[in-house]
Amino acid sequence: MERTLAQTARYFGMSRPKLIKLMCDKQLLDERNLPRFPTRDREYLRIKEGNWFHPEVGMQYSQSTRVKQAGISWLAQQLQLDLPSPPEDHRHAA
Repeated sequence: MERTLAQTARYFGMSRPKLIKLMCDKQLLDERNLPRFPTRDREYLRIKEGNWFHPEVGMQYSQSTRVKQAGISWLAQQLQLDLPSPPEDHRHAA
């Protein structure tokens, strides 16, 4: 499972801009909000590439950062954040 930066920020209980600022301060993201060290951090973050056709200007290309499942605890450690407690498991309730 991968999360966008907005989804990751919500998971940590903060806004997307605050998460981006914290990640930039720790040199995890570059000026385009992409992983600064994509090879080093490839187990935790990845660049998602997309494209679409615009009828007036032609092909458009985009890149965005995705946080991998293993990146959640890694990011919490890097940014010194507390991980939210997991939800209660009610499957065994009678």
